[in-house]
Amino acid sequence: MSAETVQQIITQMGAALGANSGLGGTLKFDFGDAGSVLIDGKSTPNSVSDGAGKTADTTISLSLDTFEKMVKGELDGTSAFMQGKLRVAGDMSLAMKLGPILAKARG
Repeated sequence: MSAETVQQIITQMGAALGANSGLGGTLKFDFGDAGSVLIDGKSTPNSVSDGAGKTADTTISLSLDTFEKMVKGELDGTSAFMQGKLRVAGDMSLAMKLGPILAKARG
């Protein structure tokens, strides 16, 4: 997995979210060495960008492989969390809003 993959995620998430994700906060996906993605649900319109060096209300740390399985619907966030494949730092209620957002990204 590469920075190119992270750029694809930024593009796809941006298209899926539209102007208002209903998130109401900032959420960062941290993929470790592969990079990160920041969803800004506070800005109007909402935006998705490279998360490098940026802080968020909630940071979700996971591998690109785990993220891909979640987007495809093969793994849900609760299971990933329980299995230790996903870590949440910050506002847990924001992380709970992730399901519908991933469903939108699925198309």
